[in-house]
Amino acid sequence: MIRAIVTLSAVLWAAQASAVTCEKLTHEDKRYTICEVDAANEDLRLFLNDKNGDLLGHFSSVNDALGSDDKRLAFAMNAGMYHDDRSPVGHYVEDGQEQMRVIPNAGPGNFGLLPNGVFCIRDGRADVFETLDYVNQAPQCRFATQSGPMLVIDGELHPRFLVDSTSRYVRNGVGTSNNGARAVFAISDDYVTFHEFGSLFRDVLNTPNALFFDGNISRMYDRANNRSDVGFSLGPIVGVVEDAP
Repeated sequence: MIRAIVTLSAVLWAAQASAVTCEKLTHEDKRYTICEVDAANEDLRLFLNDKNGDLLGHFSSVNDALGSDDKRLAFAMNAGMYHDDRSPVGHYVEDGQEQMRVIPNAGPGNFGLLPNGVFCIRDGRADVFETLDYVNQAPQCRFATQSGPMLVIDGELHPRFLVDSTSRYVRNGVGTSNNGARAVFAISDDYVTFHEFGSLFRDVLNTPNALFFDGNISRMYDRANNRSDVGFSLGPIVGVVEDAP
């Protein structure tokens, strides 16, 4: 725990100098990469298809698409579960246009392990909502992606997480602060359980609400640290956009 707190202090110190900062962190002997985004000021977006409607699928393809506007990715990761054709399993909004409705009911797999949630990007903030709360509040999201399960709900771990679980994967997700100014993205560098991953967001990253994006296929892009994980095509991708030099 002490090691995690020391490393996190370095993350927070560095965040004062850069709106997007990625650092390594160890918590309970599990290694993670943490990227903190200033959601109030950064250009945080979701990506699925290009202007022609073709799947982007890779960080390199997103960079190619952004290049025509003299932009590029500073950071990115996969952002929600998808079908074989890479279409989102749940709710998806891009540039204010809903492409997939909210799925409120339980179902098979991790997505249907209720409560699940929605990551919503609005002007000046980003928030993780539990799905039914999202439906009730109906926030006007410029971008939104639904995934599941929730990792942390109002400061509490998902009730179905087991301390002694044997289900371990590389996992990634996002947590947000109450005021929506902080969006903290994490990917495990070791195989972790849901309980271990949720505890990271609750106990170390101090995000009262956090959402699981995916496991096993989890990937990250971090320009400053020359990281660009590769593999088969992804569905929704979340990223911070910056001006290209």
